Amino acid sequence: CLFVTEYFTRTPRKLNAFNSFASVELFHFNVPDDTMMAVWNLITFKEQGGTFGDNCPNRNVTYFRSGAPPVINPLYTRFPRDTVVPGSFAVTLTWTLPNRTTGAFNVTSPLPGDWFLAAHLPKDEGKISVKGLSEECQYLFQPQLIVQRLIGISVLYPGYFIDQMIPAHNRSALYVFIPNYVSKVKVQLVNCSTKNKSSDSCPVVLKIRARAPPVHNSSALDCREWNPCELASAAPAWEQWYYILVERYLSNADVYFRIGVQITCSKPNLSKEQAQPSSSMNMPQSFGTPMGFSLSETMSLATVPNLSQNASLHPPSENNMVYLAPTSDPNKCWPIRPTLRNELDTFSVHFYVFFGPNISVPPDRAAVFAINLMPVLDSGGVLNMELKLNMSTLKGANVTVFGCLNHGMPLFLRENGTVKCESSVAGFFLSVNASSNITKLRIPYPQTGTWYLSLRSLCATEHWDGWGCTDNTEAYSYSFQLLSTLLLCLSNLMFVPPVAIAIRSHYLLEASVYIFTMFFSTFYHACDQPGIVVFCIMEYDVLQFCDFLGSLMSVWVTVIAMARLKSIIKQVLYLLGAMSLSMALQLDRHGLWNLLGPSLFALGIMATVRTIRRRRCYPPTWKRWVFFLFPGTMIATSAVALYAFVETEENYFYIHSIWHMLIAGSVGFLLPPRAKPDAKVTPLKRRRGCGYQLCVNEHEELGLVDPSLISINSICTS
Repeated sequence: CLFVTEYFTRTPRKLNAFNSFASVELFHFNVPDDTMMAVWNLITFKEQGGTFGDNCPNRNVTYFRSGAPPVINPLYTRFPRDTVVPGSFAVTLTWTLPNRTTGAFNVTSPLPGDWFLAAHLPKDEGKISVKGLSEECQYLFQPQLIVQRLIGISVLYPGYFIDQMIPAHNRSALYVFIPNYVSKVKVQLVNCSTKNKSSDSCPVVLKIRARAPPVHNSSALDCREWNPCELASAAPAWEQWYYILVERYLSNADVYFRIGVQITCSKPNLSKEQAQPSSSMNMPQSFGTPMGFSLSETMSLATVPNLSQNASLHPPSENNMVYLAPTSDPNKCWPIRPTLRNELDTFSVHFYVFFGPNISVPPDRAAVFAINLMPVLDSGGVLNMELKLNMSTLKGANVTVFGCLNHGMPLFLRENGTVKCESSVAGFFLSVNASSNITKLRIPYPQTGTWYLSLRSLCATEHWDGWGCTDNTEAYSYSFQLLSTLLLCLSNLMFVPPVAIAIRSHYLLEASVYIFTMFFSTFYHACDQPGIVVFCIMEYDVLQFCDFLGSLMSVWVTVIAMARLKSIIKQVLYLLGAMSLSMALQLDRHGLWNLLGPSLFALGIMATVRTIRRRRCYPPTWKRWVFFLFPGTMIATSAVALYAFVETEENYFYIHSIWHMLIAGSVGFLLPPRAKPDAKVTPLKRRRGCGYQLCVNEHEELGLVDPSLISINSICTS
């Protein structure tokens, strides 16, 4: 056989610390059929502040799973009851360079189809980092896939023997398509010889596997110990290619043999024509072999030619082709009832049983139902199943109904009291009886394809945290949630004294900003709680924006008021500040410079204007420094330090409450007193020329007159 190498890559993505599955970066790959080797090349870069992150810690965890996204639990939380967790591969990268590493994950003979790769960083220490205070370490992850697959593999048709030969330098791999209604597959190897010499034992090993080439733990049989050599699979997967591998033991010797596949059908009374490869048994119309025989060509000959590349082609004759009629097992025949798929909404799908929801389980055979999950679309949900025994139909009998949910094929239930989920893959067991008439099963991120639920009744005789939000090991009690919510909300009442001071000092605009901040901060934190003590008066995003805007505007208007600017200039700065802060919050609501930038800018305006205007440092008296500015500045600085360096997820509820009280308290100290006129203004003497205008300018600057109401002559002559 020949090998072909194919290459796939994905765009690099930024990794996040794990808090929930929403933190995971999920990559999707499709592994082709006949793949012998798949190699995932995992590349990770570290960046910090636009440069290489040599000082960043080495962190990265990756998970792999075939058929559906991996179900991961790095925080070791508990799953809900009745939940089965499918396994996945976990890989932790080893860093070889300070800012870059490359890891590899190899899978021999991987299952074809969908493969999902989930990557994330370990959980952080819980510290709430402030953007702008330090450069954040970023980890960029890029997976690449390299596959090596076989081409030109020979085809075995069920019911036929063909002659094969393994050269001294090679091995032979054959595969067969298994139709529906098959309960058993048996591979037979007969007439074995080496160098045209017959032998009682065949120096080969026979392996079989569904969907992918066999590996070391696949079903195998040593043909040296068996004559004839027959390898059976009692529970084959349906509608899947089966790979058969024949490996020789001896070196430098050609091995000749005849191989065939015999199937046992679950559907009885199949004739020879019905058992031949055809569309009625879900066989493909073209087998895709190097010679490309179509169905009509092969069926017209009533035989199938030898398509092996390792052996010479023989004309189709009865000498080298032997037909084996498939047998049927009447004990394993049952109808498979389909289910109706109903998409309730974008995220919910309900499967209805026809003529349900009540179903009858006969005592002599199993009732089987098929559930088809669509590729990719259904792989990211949770398959929930519930069985309930109708107690009114038991009539006092001690009845137990066993069920098994299997992927790819139905369960072959035994007829005795010991029921096991026997299939090529592990099944999920369910049971209901008179004492426990309800059972549930949850499968997160199920594999796509067809799932089969097999039910059989037996009468008693002699013979979230966590994925489902049910893990409460680290959950807060109701009283603690109520306390934290009340503390975060009621701490905003510290804005009442600044509001009273502002109104008393005739700072009405500033008082309205403080009231706005107090209102939205209270209801934002009432809506921002993680538990059950939650109260939202409007959308969360609106409350958060208004809370952040009110906090920044409170700082802005306070510092601008301290500058004692002219009314028109102050109003312009208020408006520009509101628009600029709104834009900044839309860009990044958690940036530290959203707070420091406006504060430093306003402080610069205040210091410059007051110093230039009075030609001396502001403020003019030491009492103002000692009793107002210094305490207010220290309180505000402490609040910023707590916000930037101390606040974590665990202490958030009380540290942030202290932040509320400190910010509100600093406003009460920093807000300037009410402006007073310097002295009583006396009328100026009458002057000629520009005297009238000078008189008006003096009175208007001091705010004593309104030129629109009083005439110039009446002022200057009073």
